[in-house]
Amino acid sequence: MNSAVCLKVPQEWTRKLSREEVNQLPVKRWNGPIQLLRTDAEAEEAVAVLARESVLGFDTETRPSFRKGENYFPALLQLAGADTVYLFQLRAMERFVGLAALLSDPKCRKVGVGLDYDVRALQSLFPFDPKGFLDVGDVARRTSIASQGLRGLAANLFGMRISKRAQCSNWDNPELKKFQLVYAATDAWISREIYLTMCDRGVLPPLVRPEELRSDQGSGVNAA
Repeated sequence: MNSAVCLKVPQEWTRKLSREEVNQLPVKRWNGPIQLLRTDAEAEEAVAVLARESVLGFDTETRPSFRKGENYFPALLQLAGADTVYLFQLRAMERFVGLAALLSDPKCRKVGVGLDYDVRALQSLFPFDPKGFLDVGDVARRTSIASQGLRGLAANLFGMRISKRAQCSNWDNPELKKFQLVYAATDAWISREIYLTMCDRGVLPPLVRPEELRSDQGSGVNAA
């Protein structure tokens, strides 16, 4: 799924921050519009909007399992555009034709961390041919960037900390709480920001000028 050519890495990204250093960083989160989609009709309308985006931040959330052999389908799919983050409550939907087409579109780049696992999990729910995906964690692993996980990359690139409060909450709940929505939106948004910053700083060749793809709705993230 990843076919990017890595160019160069800023020196300041090559030092791994300690847990203590990360815990001292300010917590930042997505504070722009969030669209929660619960029906097939809402999902199709959102897909029509997202299909016009060049780059989407991508992530999923699944109900955590605490017993051996206990597994769940993905409950939430997060796609972050320039101005809005869309959260698809997958368990409430029956038709996935639009989403499958978007996730199979090579012209729309989907970016995130740990994409292989997320894509396989989604394919267990509905079939699609994944195209246009790029894992920024894999980019970090192929270079000298010190961190490869989403939170580590956010700390290294932006000097910020992402809250983990909602990570192990029940994502199958039909009525998600506000802190869950913000957590889910933040993960997709920061994935997109990491990709754009990698393009901006020369780690990846940009598809278009990164400043033209950024939103004013986030938390004012700038590369450290």
